[in-house]
Amino acid sequence: MPAPVPPTHPEPAAQPATDVVRWAVFGCLLVPAVLLAHGDSAGGAAAVALGLAAITVACRVLLRRSARTAAREGSGPAPRPAEGAHRSDRTPRVVRR
Repeated sequence: MPAPVPPTHPEPAAQPATDVVRWAVFGCLLVPAVLLAHGDSAGGAAAVALGLAAITVACRVLLRRSARTAAREGSGPAPRPAEGAHRSDRTPRVVRR
C-alpha cells in the first residue's frame, strides 16, 4: 500500500490570516484607484496607498507573530484557574467567628 500523500493546501488555521492579508493588499490597490477616479490628486492617492501598505505590513507581522506563539504554546485553550483562586473586589469576603 503506498504512503498517504500530504495535503498541499495550507492548514485551516493559517488560511484566515492569509485571506486577511490578500484582502488588505486588494484594498491597498483599490482605494487609490477609486480616489483617482473621483478626482483626488495623485499625491493624495499615493499617500493613502503608502499608509494602507504600512498598516497591512504591520498587521501581517502581528498575525505571523500570533501564529508562531500559538504554535509554540499549543493551540488549546488557556488553563482555567483553580476554583476560588479569584475573588471579585465587589463582594467582600465574610469572615464568621
